[in-house]
Amino acid sequence: MSYSTAEIWLVIGLLAAGTFAIRFSFLGLIGDRDLPPVVLRLLRYTPVAILPGLAMPLVLAAPESAGWTADPLRLGAAAATLMAGWLTKNMLAAIGAGAFVFYGLGAVFGL
Repeated sequence: MSYSTAEIWLVIGLLAAGTFAIRFSFLGLIGDRDLPPVVLRLLRYTPVAILPGLAMPLVLAAPESAGWTADPLRLGAAAATLMAGWLTKNMLAAIGAGAFVFYGLGAVFGL
């Protein structure tokens, strides 16, 4: 199915307007007011919710060259990252453990 240039630009314009409306509702309308404590408390969890959502598709599905199947190396690196983060409570240690498993075992086993 082919779309005309006008239809494509209409979709782009509607998405731009929707994105602006969402951001303006938060920044423009209530940007100069204090937020309720419950909202501030919930906003603290935003990075914790977004980062796994960005990383999990890369962990659960290998690149297209591998047929988009689960990759044991990526799953092992994710497990090492979680375990190191849980045990040490240190973000850099968790990142280092995951990188070591991913690149180290990948080099050893030629993956």
